[in-house]
Amino acid sequence: MIKKKICMLGTSAVGKTSLVRRYVQGFFSEQYLTTIGVKIDKKTVDLDGQALTLVLWDLNGEDPFQRVAASYLRGAAGFLLVADGTRRLTLEGALRLHERLHDALEGVPGVLVLNKADLTASWAIEPARIEALQREGWTVRRTSAKTGMGVEEAFEHLARRLLAP
Repeated sequence: MIKKKICMLGTSAVGKTSLVRRYVQGFFSEQYLTTIGVKIDKKTVDLDGQALTLVLWDLNGEDPFQRVAASYLRGAAGFLLVADGTRRLTLEGALRLHERLHDALEGVPGVLVLNKADLTASWAIEPARIEALQREGWTVRRTSAKTGMGVEEAFEHLARRLLAP
């Protein structure tokens, strides 16, 4: 069995923990809990007959008072960069975080996840911005940890990239 370390990155309160909980345990909670440091979960998936264990490192959200420790990224095979689609500034914060951690993430595949897609009436990220990010090379997935929309697909997309030759 193959094991791969996946890091969840993004600013505070974008839904990183909720996405992991939805993916691993299959449920959503309205209760907000701040991640301090790192929380580690595992999920084994079967991709075309190949067993793959994803070791999910849910890192604390970066904000002005708390920075993601680059040492947490050591050994990462992939990452999900998460932003809250209802708060445009979280996307810019996530992209700044990725830029700051560039050296630690160089050559590591990632997926940009725009979470809270169930709140379409409050969506704040313009389609043109998403298209520009895709032209820059980002794989962008819309998800909702609350409804489960797109969550399996985002993780599976990254998992398949990790197994690609």
